[in-house]
Amino acid sequence: MNPTQFGIANISLHQPKQVISNDWYGESLPKKFVNHTGIEERHISFRDEVTMAAECIESMVDHGKIDLKDCAGLIFVTPSFVPMHVANRYMDRQQARQEQPSRAAHQLANRLGMNARKIAGMNGFCSGYAKACLYAKQKMVPALNLQGTEMILLVTSNRISRITDYGCRQSGALFGDFATVTVLSRTENQRYPVRFELVDVCYNKQAVNRPYFDFSLKQNVLVPTPDGGQEIVPERLVFSMDGMGIADTAPRAMAASAGQLLEANGISASEVQRVVPHQAGNGIIRLASMKFEQLGLEAEVVNGLAKDVGNVSSGSVPLALSKLWADLEGYVLCPVAAVGSPGRPEVSQGCLLFKARAV
Repeated sequence: MNPTQFGIANISLHQPKQVISNDWYGESLPKKFVNHTGIEERHISFRDEVTMAAECIESMVDHGKIDLKDCAGLIFVTPSFVPMHVANRYMDRQQARQEQPSRAAHQLANRLGMNARKIAGMNGFCSGYAKACLYAKQKMVPALNLQGTEMILLVTSNRISRITDYGCRQSGALFGDFATVTVLSRTENQRYPVRFELVDVCYNKQAVNRPYFDFSLKQNVLVPTPDGGQEIVPERLVFSMDGMGIADTAPRAMAASAGQLLEANGISASEVQRVVPHQAGNGIIRLASMKFEQLGLEAEVVNGLAKDVGNVSSGSVPLALSKLWADLEGYVLCPVAAVGSPGRPEVSQGCLLFKARAV
């Protein structure tokens, strides 16, 4: 058995309780928003990313899905941490330290009393799941040489609400908070049998003609309150996006990664049973579907899963796989795309290729 042959054995989801519907935004929400994105509501959390992740893992333990003694590795992925070069510009030293994904990964392990031999934290924004799976394949799985019932927990925890300007017509209603936990195990693991074997994964960055994403310190920012209301905070560090640039680039980026991964593995487009792309919104996936057709992909393209949760960033692929757990067969292709580093003219892109095993 190849020691790096592994896949997904289980996925658990954590959905914050508070919901913001489109009505909350009133006149600030563009009339075409639902038509373009399909998003009708999103969840927000007033608990931090580590707490969200811990609650998701604890739920798995309570339901007998995992035993933390089997956890040999932990990967913590968060798209809502402010990249360090931005944090150092706008925050004091102590605040900036809180934005380190690797630090949060160790906090999570300590909070749960986990004795994982390897712990890693990373961002990657909406491409974070592919980035994390590539890290697992290239570094963590070979280094750990998983034995017996040992497995890896891949956590995505997104609280983009804390860096959102809810008055922004372009991005204020786009994202939702969410956490997921994926159990990665070797294909021969009997305690955690693999449902989706990871055939291959890719992740990289490509140059574009201008930055699509950045942060700024903004005054008088609209934000939600725990009781479902609204308030204006005097100042907040928020992200901004070039929506038109992303909408134009992301479909081509996802298709390029999908094509490259299929070619690298000698798999024809006709062999793919289902395409499960990053759930960025209905419009982007419709455009991506046209690009997939140009590759010869005739498989159904999953769309519409952002309706009740919003774009949940790096959590959208595990969310989709969980929702479709019993229905997927054969080769499953999961292309992703995202913004690059803040202020830099780049995008990130990637793709995961799974082979579904019998339920």
